[in-house]
Amino acid sequence: MRVLIAPDKFKGSLTAMEAAEAMRDGVLDAFPDAETMLCPIADGGEGTLDVLYAAGAERVDVEVRGPLDSPVRARYAVLGETAYIESARACGIEFVEPSPEVALAAHTWGVGSLIAHALERGVRQVVLTVGGTASTDGGSGMLRALGATVTPSTLLELGGGPLRTVEAVDLSVVRSKFAGIDVRVATDVSNPLLGEKGAAAVFGPQKGAGATEIAHLEDALGRWARALHAAGGRDVSDAPGAGAGGGVAGGAMAALDAVFESGFDLVCELTGVPAALDRADLVITGEGSLDPQSLDGKAPAGIAARARARDLPVLAVAGRVALDAAQLARLGVADYRALIDHAPSLAYAREHAYELLRAQTADLAGAWAP
Repeated sequence: MRVLIAPDKFKGSLTAMEAAEAMRDGVLDAFPDAETMLCPIADGGEGTLDVLYAAGAERVDVEVRGPLDSPVRARYAVLGETAYIESARACGIEFVEPSPEVALAAHTWGVGSLIAHALERGVRQVVLTVGGTASTDGGSGMLRALGATVTPSTLLELGGGPLRTVEAVDLSVVRSKFAGIDVRVATDVSNPLLGEKGAAAVFGPQKGAGATEIAHLEDALGRWARALHAAGGRDVSDAPGAGAGGGVAGGAMAALDAVFESGFDLVCELTGVPAALDRADLVITGEGSLDPQSLDGKAPAGIAARARARDLPVLAVAGRVALDAAQLARLGVADYRALIDHAPSLAYAREHAYELLRAQTADLAGAWAP
């Protein structure tokens, strides 16, 4: 029996690779002669770099300005001539305590510093993943770190809030740096920059924004988008995906001519998922929480969809499962286990995630046995 093991991370407990190794051990506990193929996955958000490192990418560590200026130790990945920049490593939500003030002030300068560092190494392609940021600045901090200047010149503060006074932006220095550089934005978030499904309205509350701050950021992002367009950039106000990462995707699409693509598809290709699916008899996936959001294109849903297209059975092990039978069937999951159902507390489940994941994978695989 050949088993493809393709989990996402178990946030706060296991990286995707660690989860895959625990699942592998569980499969071998149940079927010692099974052939296992480990393809940890991600959707272009937090955790994508860990998957890339497992696929052989070089890790590069850099200290940059965090979302509220305090320095953070960030990192990116290099594979061949391509740099993979995960925005959250420089301006992730984990670096702040969400509040109305933070929602207006958090910025993406550190993301631009990571990109600049990669360009100095001579990369010819940049893949920017944009999930999990603390900022809603439309990528303005990133672009200013790369050489963009704004008018009025008194606009010194970073963050989405101050953009409400922006009048114009000069992208000439940025464009000269990116001559001949291919830029891609990898995300599975399709939200536009503006509007009721935009960056401020949908993701602002997670970063501490109330109704007043959301309205402020919406106005600021609108002014920023118009300034980018007037500077020769693409109009990204309604572009699918431009709202991802608090609009950092939109800033890259407008100023760096970045192409929007599926983060999940990108990771799948890099980790060999298509070839592994062609050989598999069974697919096991999972993540920290299988919930309604999992139905909207998150990584396990993508794996399940690809498996269904090949008539392969799919099993899932997650930290918790908040889907009913009909939703699981829609996802394509034949059977599942939830770690929290076999732990005395959430804290215990997180602390002993590897052992629990191994044991529940063995139990699930054994129960499914063809």
